[in-house]
Amino acid sequence: MTARIAVVGGGIGGLACALALNQQNLDVTVFERRARIEGRGTALGMWPDALRALDTIRLGERVRRTGVAQREMRFRRSDGRTLARLDVGRLERRTGDLPVLLSRAALIRLLRDALPADLVRTGQPVEPADVRDLCAEYDVVVGADGIGSAVREACFGAAHRPRYSGYSAWIGMVPSDGEDSQEIFGRGRKFGITPAEGGLTNWYAPIRVPHGGLGEDPMVQLRELFGDWCDPVPSLIERSAGAEILHYPIRYLAPRLPAFVSGNAVLIGDAAHLMTADLGQGACQALVDGVALGRHLAGSDDLARALNQYDRERRRPAQRVATAARLLGGFTLRPGLSRLRDLTFGAAGLLGRHEPRPSRGANTASPSASDGGVRTK
Repeated sequence: MTARIAVVGGGIGGLACALALNQQNLDVTVFERRARIEGRGTALGMWPDALRALDTIRLGERVRRTGVAQREMRFRRSDGRTLARLDVGRLERRTGDLPVLLSRAALIRLLRDALPADLVRTGQPVEPADVRDLCAEYDVVVGADGIGSAVREACFGAAHRPRYSGYSAWIGMVPSDGEDSQEIFGRGRKFGITPAEGGLTNWYAPIRVPHGGLGEDPMVQLRELFGDWCDPVPSLIERSAGAEILHYPIRYLAPRLPAFVSGNAVLIGDAAHLMTADLGQGACQALVDGVALGRHLAGSDDLARALNQYDRERRRPAQRVATAARLLGGFTLRPGLSRLRDLTFGAAGLLGRHEPRPSRGANTASPSASDGGVRTK
């Protein structure tokens, strides 16, 4: 008898898991609370491990063709001084792949369109009280229901819930004017820029602020906080006038879960290891989770054993990434560490300049160590 599997949540991890299961002819149903499955928000970086997961579900090449390959990442101060350049192209020499940047909407669309529509039930919210009945009806219940996961709540209770990181972010997307990938640091805030498909530029602006401290008019605050920063920050802000600007508190899961499995329920993605966005790994880890779980379930007649194998493979690596992201966020955004941050990135840039095979022209604007302590805005 074929196992019946319910996937709660039609986001990146849930759709990837359902697609992996469906491609192995397993009986899977996706329950999504929203009336339509669509993505909003930031551009995503698909790193090599995520691209390999996408290859497994036959979407890797479509993602590579849709997105924009990333070859370099710059780190700068708000006065425009370059601290470091990261030669992302080295990944291609090691892994055969460059990271690919594309919008969340594009990735969701590719996943959704690859999955038979009759397997997805939209407008079907699952609350914590519903999870026990769902676990009785299905052989496996996959909690892919994100930040406020009902499956996580039902299995592990209120002890493991999202916590506020101390900073919130605005996000926008505008037509590109040739901007490249970079992060620009100030005191208690930063401004990130990444290309996306279709001639678009995505920007994100995290700031340290009390929970709920972002005002009602993002343009007023963005102009006040970033309006005198180096180019292209003011231009991106002004081009965002009248466009949709998203804002949300950055949260992480704490304490970390002792397991991703409880009975016949299993967690993936943000439901399992919600992380801050500082490493750009949330979507990547969700994809890897979903495809790994699909592989274990498809390859075993012992469902309990398959779930435990997934837990052993994914829990510790994903939790390590989540911890690293939170630490990096604190390091780059804590005002008292801004001098040390600039010195650290500046030193990394100087070291990179003396490596045997540097990028041509790399780090020509890197500051000396004595410049790194200049207070940024």
